[in-house]
Amino acid sequence: MRGRLPLLLWLACSYVPVCLAQSPAATLDNGPLHARIYLPDTHAGFYRGTRFDWSGVIGELTFAGHSFYGPWFTRTVPGVRDFVFEGAEITAGSCSAITGPSEEFVDAQKLPLGFREAAAGHTFVKIGVGTLRRPDDQNYDPYRLYEIVDDGHWSVKIKRSSIQFTQKIVDRDSGYGYLYTKTLRLIPGKPILLMNHTLKNLGRLPIVTSVYNHNFLVLDRQTTGPDFSIRLPFPITPLKPIKAQLGTIDGDRILYRRPLQANEVFTVQIGGFGATSRDYDVRIENRRLGVGVRITADQPLEKAELWSIRSTLAMEPFVHLDVAPGKTIHWSYSYLYYTLASQP
Repeated sequence: MRGRLPLLLWLACSYVPVCLAQSPAATLDNGPLHARIYLPDTHAGFYRGTRFDWSGVIGELTFAGHSFYGPWFTRTVPGVRDFVFEGAEITAGSCSAITGPSEEFVDAQKLPLGFREAAAGHTFVKIGVGTLRRPDDQNYDPYRLYEIVDDGHWSVKIKRSSIQFTQKIVDRDSGYGYLYTKTLRLIPGKPILLMNHTLKNLGRLPIVTSVYNHNFLVLDRQTTGPDFSIRLPFPITPLKPIKAQLGTIDGDRILYRRPLQANEVFTVQIGGFGATSRDYDVRIENRRLGVGVRITADQPLEKAELWSIRSTLAMEPFVHLDVAPGKTIHWSYSYLYYTLASQP
């Protein structure tokens, strides 16, 4: 797709179950895990916003009879900024209506590559989305739907227990370019999902950015509350005051005092981690359901946050990336799903 807004702007599928059924997807299976992965598609893809990486969007993953991902919103409406609570409904805008582990690339000022330098009418680059056009002099807004000038013509290789996405972007206007590969692989016979990344700098400018995974956990559609706990391998220091009526910090754990209701949002900006990958180690457990997920990586944390509402609990670990022209970097995440009776 070149020079057009994503069709989601005009042909939004507001009823989420219909969107799920109509969107192109691949299924992966290794025995313990079964996953449904949505495919990048400019006309029929489940996600066509310009905020998150289009590759590796997990719409569903099941383990031991439990579902770990799914829509945290009940409908999507173009024009909604981020999301809004409307009684029992949660309405998400086009750029936020995504599921599962979902990645976004932004720098320390929360900007995509080249946005600051781009004049109105010129282009900038969002890794995993493509070359976008800056329409005016307004500040960057991740919830705004930007024109996609070049989506990089995604290629996808699907096997029984793995899927590989590749996107190539070269934007001479901004000076940025890359070859990006993301591979999701279910380890044979084990409840482990590996998410491997390769990023080669094809542009004339260095790529200096961060990537975080939003990790929209929707566990059996349980309401976020005291049944959940989040544990990290270090004593947690909140960098900003938290809403003490909703949750608390207990050493290396984040706990909820009561179920989140209505339009309540509970967040924690997390401090206390060190400079090695050892501290990128997140365990989210639900004691009533008796299951959990452990998320680790081969890179150190740059920063980390918890964001949660009644329908989803999202741990957001950030990793810093610095790629000189012509160079290539690699990074990976591991997701281990387990029962509390056999927790690692």
